Amino acid sequence: MALRKAKCYSKAKEVPYTRKSKKKTKNFIKAPPVSKVVKFTMGNKKRFENNQFKYVIDLVTNERVQMRDNSIEACRLNINRHLEKELGRQNFYFQIRVYPHHILRENKMLTGAGADRMQTGMKQSFGKTVGVAAQIKKGQAIFTVALDVSQKIIKLFKANKSKIPCRTSIVIKENKNYKPISHDEDEE
Repeated sequence: MALRKAKCYSKAKEVPYTRKSKKKTKNFIKAPPVSKVVKFTMGNKKRFENNQFKYVIDLVTNERVQMRDNSIEACRLNINRHLEKELGRQNFYFQIRVYPHHILRENKMLTGAGADRMQTGMKQSFGKTVGVAAQIKKGQAIFTVALDVSQKIIKLFKANKSKIPCRTSIVIKENKNYKPISHDEDEE
């Protein structure tokens, strides 16, 4: 069955629902769905930790929202592919700053002739798990990219706005502890 539209889940007005326990009796949901996000950090982590990138750029939300894991993964694939193609694997660091914990449920309803005799309506309406989503607060960073040229990532973030279910802004910070790469470190 196809995914429901994101607008069914994108407004985060509900309390986070993440009851997963190691003890089966304490679980509300017996089999929580697996997140579709494969990686959370890409690129050259060592250079990022040593402050060897000139710019750190964040994609920040302007409103409270829920973002499904398939949306996060679609953005990750697109941004990572373009950065690797244009800059190479060693010339950037890319990190996803949100984690999809919130479990999405759906109470499936039948439509059409004779459907009223088959379904229970709101009786036992807890619903089945459909997927997971990240609940993001206003002003929270979704993605962080560190690199030496800031213009390329701005274009990528603007191109990925259609995959993100909220208004976003791009925050560019120049790294104050920036240490340029010496050629001795490159050879190692």
